[in-house]
Order: sequence, then structure tokens, then C-alpha cells
Amino acid sequence: MNRRRFALTSLLAATALALSACGGGASSTPATGGDTSLSDVKSKGELVIATEGTYKPFSFHENGAGKLTGFDVEVAEAVAGKLGVKATFQETQWDSIFAGLEAKRFDVIANQVSINDERKAKYDFSTPYTISSGVIVTKQDNNDIKSFADLKGKTTAQSLTSNWYTLAQKSGANIQQVEGWAQGVSLVRQDRVDAIVNDKLTYLDYAKNTPDAGLKIAAETTDKSESALTVRKGSTALKDAMDSALKDLAADGTLTKTSEKYFGVDVTK
Repeated sequence: MNRRRFALTSLLAATALALSACGGGASSTPATGGDTSLSDVKSKGELVIATEGTYKPFSFHENGAGKLTGFDVEVAEAVAGKLGVKATFQETQWDSIFAGLEAKRFDVIANQVSINDERKAKYDFSTPYTISSGVIVTKQDNNDIKSFADLKGKTTAQSLTSNWYTLAQKSGANIQQVEGWAQGVSLVRQDRVDAIVNDKLTYLDYAKNTPDAGLKIAAETTDKSESALTVRKGSTALKDAMDSALKDLAADGTLTKTSEKYFGVDVTK
């Protein structure tokens, strides 16, 4: 009897060892799994959010040195509220924002991070909360430009380091180099160039704050750009919780209200 009991005990021990070695035993993995992204946030009572703080109207300081605010800031605060935790912001330069996420200096990035294949391979994204496109902006009385094909032979004001420069050039436009949107749009208003190609959100922000500029969107790309909250790869629990929060914020009108506050229209869908 003792020998049979010993043999049975040895067999069970060997079986458990084999299962553990091949990863098949329940004892080899914690019951909660390897993803603690949401539980970590819940346990510390805060969602640590990376943002630039210098990217108006998405993330900036009121009057230059006041409270941190902006579209992305308000969306992130609302998401944290739905998760039942405090929103804590860490202002970080764009060049180091992804490295900081990977180093676990913060839980999420809220800084108009657009989704593309290269980033999807490295990070996980929430449901998009900003949808945009490329636009041609002209003066209200310009009826010569109604499509990107109409840019051929026309002059546009573009920053040479932007994607919009490439789009304008491929459309056949002559390029007047500028430092950025502010300089370019001034040239359009002064009739020194025919148009400027840029992001729709940039134009909407400008139009809301400069309603008497006398400008319009003459054409819009069919391709859309989607921006979302960004987390480390494998942070599925946190991503799913943020998706649920964004769904609730869309349903209760918070996203629309916040969008209209900054852009005058709903850019969340």
C-alpha cells in the first residue's frame, strides 16, 4: 500500500512538473494573467497621462502660463473620471514621448497621436476620438480651386517639412515656403498665394478664433486621419476600459460638447 501510494504521488508530481515545464499548468500563470495595466492604474488611483502642453488647441496653458487645458486634456480627464481615478499629466516633448511610455513613466499618451501601421506594431490604441482630413483653404471669393487637381499651376504656402507640402507638390502646385500655418494663412488672406494645404483641425481652430478671416475649405481629402489614446503594447485591460469610457462619453454628449468648444463642430466622428 505504501509503495503504491508513493508511486501514485510520484506520478502526480511528475505530471505537474511536466505541465509546468511546458506552460500548460495553471500554477505557471497568475490567475489574473500578465496584463496588470488597468489594475495598476486602479491601485494607485491615478491615470498618468503624457502630453506636450504646447500644442494648442489640443494641449496648452491658458494665457501661456495658466492652467493646462485643451481638447486632448479634457478628453483624457473625462476618460480618467469614467475609470474612477485622478488624471495626472506629465508634460513631455514630442521627441521623447514614446520613449517615456515604453519606460513606464506614464500610462497613456493623449497628444493627437495618429494611428498608422508602424505605430500599431509597437503600441495599442483606444477607439479614435478625433477624425480629420487634409484640406485646401482659400479665400471665400476664390472659385478657381474646387479640387486638388485644380492646384496645378497655382501657388500654395507650405512648410517644407510637412506632409501637406508633399500633397500640394504632387497636386502640381507651385510652393511658397513658409515656417508654418500662421505665416501661410496670412499670405492667403493677403492674396500673395492662392491657397494653403493643411490639416482640417488646424483650419477649424483658426476659423473659430478668427471668424472674420474670409476663408473657406475649397476641397477635402477622402483619406481620413484618426487619433487615439496610446498605451504600451499588451495593455489590453486598460485599452478596453478606455474604449468603454469613450463609448459612454460619446453617448452622453461629452465628446461632442468638448469638440464644439474647441472647433465649433464635432470632430470625434
